[in-house]
Amino acid sequence: MRNIIVCTKVVPKSDAVFFDPVTKRLDRTKAENQINDADKNALETALKIKEKYGGKVIVLSMGPQFFDQFLKVAIAMGADDAILLSDRLFGGSDTFPTALILSTAIKKIGDYDLVLTGEESSDAGLGQLPAQIAEFLELPQVLFVSSLDLSENKIIARRTIKGGYEIVETDMPAVLSIELGINQPRFPDFRRKRWADKEFQLKVWSNGDLGLSEDEVGLKGSYTSVRRLVEIQPSTRKKIFIEGTSEEKVEKMIEIINERMNK
Repeated sequence: MRNIIVCTKVVPKSDAVFFDPVTKRLDRTKAENQINDADKNALETALKIKEKYGGKVIVLSMGPQFFDQFLKVAIAMGADDAILLSDRLFGGSDTFPTALILSTAIKKIGDYDLVLTGEESSDAGLGQLPAQIAEFLELPQVLFVSSLDLSENKIIARRTIKGGYEIVETDMPAVLSIELGINQPRFPDFRRKRWADKEFQLKVWSNGDLGLSEDEVGLKGSYTSVRRLVEIQPSTRKKIFIEGTSEEKVEKMIEIINERMNK
């Protein structure tokens, strides 16, 4: 097994993000950040593959410089290396330039057999990046993976689909998105955490390291933009609870509907 690259995203905790009624935007200023939960499942999957088949686990993320503390958590969990893609030019990127930036970095890393991601991020919930990364890399993709086995140069993956699951076989290298909650991510090792905080040298790559045009990244390279957010008001409709047997409930429902239609 060669490199296993895990794409991670640092997201705000959802219960600490609030809607600003004045600006009509999400207020993340007081939110505590964390590694996206599904990405932790992807990292745990990569670490288990490493334990069984060898290889090197490299964590890749995009964001501001202070994200380094979260990548060091991944190192403390057992990852071998971590790279942060950070540049002001990347600001405002939607999924298309984000996938381009990540895939360009993956090509720069090279010598990989697997690229793992979480199924989607908890803040946007789009789930577009895994497929876009695979397209930029021109690699086979298997999405919503719930379990997988490796055999020689083959991947046999079970993936969730509507109404059930299917078994997919493909060659390596490949891009896999890992389903949320398929495993229990391990706790960071205290001694590795202390070493990571003091001695680990995180790699930080800017757009200059990737060689992308300014028109390809950030807002200029994006095909979508958020114009406004609309607050959904809670329903004011009256709720009616009906008790009784199934037949009695049906009769009462018909009675209520007839009364409403005749008003």
